Amino acid sequence: MTTAPASPKPLPAVPAVPAFAVRPPLKPLDDALAELLTHARLLDGVDVVSTFDADGRVLAEDLVSALNVPAHDNSSMDGYAVRCADWTSADTLLEVNQRIAAGSSGTDLAAGAAARVFTGAPVPPGADAVVMQEDCQAVPTGDSGQHPMLRLTQRPQPGQWIRRAGEDVAKGNVVLHQGTRLAPGALGLAASIGFDRLRVARRVRVALFSTGDELVMPGEVAPQDMQPGAIYNSNRFFLRALLTRMGCTVTDMGIVPDRLDATVAALRGASEQHDLILTSGGVSVGEEDHIKPAVQSLGQLSLWLIAMKPGKPFAYGKIGSAHFIGLPGNPVSSFVTFLLLVRPFVLKLQGAGALAPESIAIPAHFTWARADKRREFLRVRLNNAGGLDLFPNQSSGVLTSAVWGDGLVDNPPGTTIAQGDSVRYLPFSALMA
Repeated sequence: MTTAPASPKPLPAVPAVPAFAVRPPLKPLDDALAELLTHARLLDGVDVVSTFDADGRVLAEDLVSALNVPAHDNSSMDGYAVRCADWTSADTLLEVNQRIAAGSSGTDLAAGAAARVFTGAPVPPGADAVVMQEDCQAVPTGDSGQHPMLRLTQRPQPGQWIRRAGEDVAKGNVVLHQGTRLAPGALGLAASIGFDRLRVARRVRVALFSTGDELVMPGEVAPQDMQPGAIYNSNRFFLRALLTRMGCTVTDMGIVPDRLDATVAALRGASEQHDLILTSGGVSVGEEDHIKPAVQSLGQLSLWLIAMKPGKPFAYGKIGSAHFIGLPGNPVSSFVTFLLLVRPFVLKLQGAGALAPESIAIPAHFTWARADKRREFLRVRLNNAGGLDLFPNQSSGVLTSAVWGDGLVDNPPGTTIAQGDSVRYLPFSALMA
């Protein structure tokens, strides 16, 4: 007996939206970010991955060292292990009766003796200094059966050129804390205390799509064949790259037409298997902007419109258990709002401790006379004189500024900038790490 396939769920009825909806007051960026982060709860689930493959992932537990690093006192130089008390003058001679390489061990160092040691070699018991080989002179003995003799050209100081056991990591200490976003140095540190596998927060599952009938994918239409008003979809490329850099699993859902029913269908489908739905375009109040009413028909929209430039039309909501974030369609607006709002949100979903970099005070080598009511983020780059140059066109549609620049100036509302003023600089290297 066969069962007829279930009919698809009907799309919810969506009320017509007036062309000029009433806008709420613009929310200050810091308030918007704080509100946004209250919705970001650590996702369930942990992945266990090879330490080789954990770059960029967020640690899901503290790493406690079961050993000292280094495990024993060792030499930081090629040279000779000696007893400082044996040196009485520049004529003092010491008998070299041991040779200790890294990975081997020596015996107790007798009075009047020295041990040849190499970088990383254990310092023999009784030795309290290492003298680099450049500060030593071999003294011929004339007897092939006698140990070589050594003269020190200067008085050794207790502890010199010795790396002490546990000076890097002490046994029992927490070396890396839960919530650490793992970078190459952290991976090496984890390996140095014996971890070949790490428990990390699971990847955030993100559905990504763009809206707009004007959008065309590169490769589908040649430049000379583009229709009037058509533009290539650039947002899809940098947003996907930014999400991938953050360790997300991205489902690229392409371009959704500027129709309310198509937008509702895309959002509903994406909400069923993803932690986050990220869209660009369609979040303003024009007659062809369908994201806001579509989200409201399926779930709730709790944040909309930010007092920042570029990036005012930003939206957050929930559809079922999935988070929804709508970014502006203009490429620089989409780029900047991702870095300042989406990035910390995704990091918090993974349990990361550090969510945003601190700004750096650097002198402006430009003037900015057009104070805006909103908080502005100007595209700039460091120059050889230690100041910041400004990209001449700060339009939200000029993506060239985000490539020419190496960071943003965080300029408070109503603030002009004069040549030489100290400004708050946010480097892209920190915002895209």
